[in-house]
Amino acid sequence: MCGIAGIFAAPDRPAPAAAVLARLAAALAHRGPDGMGQEIAGRVGLAQTRLAIIDLEGGRQPLHAGAATLVANGEIYNYRELRAGLPEVRFATESDCEPPLFLWQRAGVDFIGSLRGMYALALQDRARKQLLLARDPFGIKPLYIAQGETGLVFASEPQALLAAGIVPRAVAPAAREELLQLQFTTGAATIFPGIARVLPGETLVCAEGHVIERHREAALPAGGPVEISEEAALAALDAALVESVDLHQRSDVPYGLFLSGGIDSATILTVMARLNTAPVLAFTAGFASPHAADERAAAAALAQAAGARHEAMEITEAMVWRHLPEIVACMDDPAADFAIIPTWFLARHARGAVKVVLSGEGGDEIFAGYGRYRSAMRSWWRGGRVMRARGTFERLGGVLRTKPGGWRDGIGAAEAAAALPGRTRLMAAQATDCADWLAHDLLLKLDRCLMAHGVEGRTPFLDKPLAAFAFRLPDRLKVRRGRGKYLLRQWLARHQPAAHPFARKQGFTVPIGAWIAAEGTRLGPLVARAPGIAEIADPGAVVSLFRAASGRHEGFAAWTLLFYALWHRAHILALPPAGGVFETLAEM
Repeated sequence: MCGIAGIFAAPDRPAPAAAVLARLAAALAHRGPDGMGQEIAGRVGLAQTRLAIIDLEGGRQPLHAGAATLVANGEIYNYRELRAGLPEVRFATESDCEPPLFLWQRAGVDFIGSLRGMYALALQDRARKQLLLARDPFGIKPLYIAQGETGLVFASEPQALLAAGIVPRAVAPAAREELLQLQFTTGAATIFPGIARVLPGETLVCAEGHVIERHREAALPAGGPVEISEEAALAALDAALVESVDLHQRSDVPYGLFLSGGIDSATILTVMARLNTAPVLAFTAGFASPHAADERAAAAALAQAAGARHEAMEITEAMVWRHLPEIVACMDDPAADFAIIPTWFLARHARGAVKVVLSGEGGDEIFAGYGRYRSAMRSWWRGGRVMRARGTFERLGGVLRTKPGGWRDGIGAAEAAAALPGRTRLMAAQATDCADWLAHDLLLKLDRCLMAHGVEGRTPFLDKPLAAFAFRLPDRLKVRRGRGKYLLRQWLARHQPAAHPFARKQGFTVPIGAWIAAEGTRLGPLVARAPGIAEIADPGAVVSLFRAASGRHEGFAAWTLLFYALWHRAHILALPPAGGVFETLAEM
């Protein structure tokens, strides 16, 4: 896990400046505290900040092979198999990122399809005078570009492009509306004008400082369900889970697991316990609040049944008010998901013991766990509903100065693209979520909150073969008797009954709404006069909203405005936190 950045200067412009490259790398130092590599060759400059996970001594980057140079962020899990398939190559390192250099020389841009892992990589070919930028199919690892007259600049985080002065600090109104209504933004455009995402699965071929080709590898297979019996599906699932978790454990440093009381992390723990001789180290967070389900006891019982070492931590209201400005600041590509709070604290806690954690992200999308999927399966005349039909402020007219207009256009485009021939309504809903919600909310949250502490997050459910198998299961093996993830629950019932996979569980919640409600009278005026909020919302309505934050819709809307106020301060005004939430907001 690392940070990467680079510059591809246009032909009529000066070669990349070492000072600008150094500023990009400095802004990414938190992603790679174990070292920094930098190189300028011709019109291309590359930089990497390294978090050493595999080949701790020899895996420093940039890596070279003939005329090709590579910097990468992520892990290529099948690197041993790729090396075995290149018997003619004399590798210079044991790095998982060295095989792609030789695969590029053999297969050109098609080599991307042979990679199994999470990655954002940049590969310069001096002989072809090209630069290749590529991102894994699910978008587990981030990559951003800024294209201008001087050429192309890329980085693992948009804040690096801002810090280096590549683009000005400004907000795109359409993306802001998406954020406020959806809690994340969709597609290639970011909230920063001039900065775009390399989309999940996208490979860009660049020449003379510009993108000249775009290729895309789909995260999910085309076609409809593949018929299979339940017993055969359980056997295939077991094999796929074991293979994926085994690959995701490849590491030269200690690793652990984020364990909740849910099905997904329980499944990963069960497989890890089978594969490891030493006890698995599992981390759980809970809240000191009656307004949130506390999963620590259930997680502890599961850890005991699996023979795991279990560390539980408690997150208090005081901790959240103290650290929320820096938590929000790490979300430079904003996602107003309150799950950033426990993820950030868990990563801070875990970094003392491990550098790698496995996590259950992707399980709900791949195995159809969300309640909204069951609604999407039904026709409208049977009570079915379109996912995300209403935004956060739809029921709260008068708070925002201008009624949001095209905030759902990006989701609509994803829905249209997901409705491929042969797919069921359920499959289309899953694919829609994988296109944006997964990549631009859940995985973004995992990346930023963990990398803020120099910890690598791995997601076994998003292994290509496992995801392809699960996605093409018949609907009856995903949803049964009004409950999702049927096959995964059945597997867990057989292999770890202590997880109680068919018991009714309360979803993981963060009591931020209750905490905001308790401080609403104090918070409301501070948020209302924050510069980012003052330009888009009516101050009196904001104050009233925070006073009414005990309501479910009002509380979530208040959280969204609080998030945006802190985010705007950090990334548009470029002001560091001035302490906790109240001190930081009072300073504006």
